[in-house]
Amino acid sequence: MSQQQPESVRQAWRDVVDTARRSAADGLVVGTSGNVSARVGDLVLVTPSGVPYDRLGPDDAVGVDLEGHQVIGDLGPTSELPLHLAVYRSTDAAAVVHTHAVHATAVSTLVAEVPLVHYAAAILGGPVRTAAYARYGTPELADAMLEALRDRTGCLLANHGTVTYGDTLDQAYDRTAQLEWLCHLWLTASSVPGRTPALLSTAQLAEVTEALKGYGQRG
Repeated sequence: MSQQQPESVRQAWRDVVDTARRSAADGLVVGTSGNVSARVGDLVLVTPSGVPYDRLGPDDAVGVDLEGHQVIGDLGPTSELPLHLAVYRSTDAAAVVHTHAVHATAVSTLVAEVPLVHYAAAILGGPVRTAAYARYGTPELADAMLEALRDRTGCLLANHGTVTYGDTLDQAYDRTAQLEWLCHLWLTASSVPGRTPALLSTAQLAEVTEALKGYGQRG
């Protein structure tokens, strides 16, 4: 990346690469699957298509405007660029993480909504929906994703993977990890022969959602 770019842009690219590498190290993607992006003003920094994350360096940054026109870099952006841009145009997101996490993807083939087996669903805004299947990289997939993301910060993509967003890449990634854990938990509990997992009610989930508003350290 040219040193002419502001430090905020250079730092955002470093964060994008670090998060992409983290997703691979944590087993949420295989090879060059999945993608990560961060927004800085009207600029979106996004992982390139088909390049292993461990090969990405400071000079490999890829940046597009909100219309998808490339303004930084020589490498082509991820084929899932429409998905990322749809999130930025429709929400106040500053970061998006898309993975092919195994358990979440498995659940996406089974249910239209992740069963409320744990209150972790509150972290994502409520019961997590599964977006209708559409081929990767298409406007149809982006539209289906936005429908599933209504009032949520994460969703499943049918027979495909996960999408989460947040105010920071750390927050978006944490939501991805929580979603994968939630799906793993439900698959584990539902696999016990002759037993059906007990589920939380929407009222119980709403109680947790309210409690989470005061969660954490206060400065």
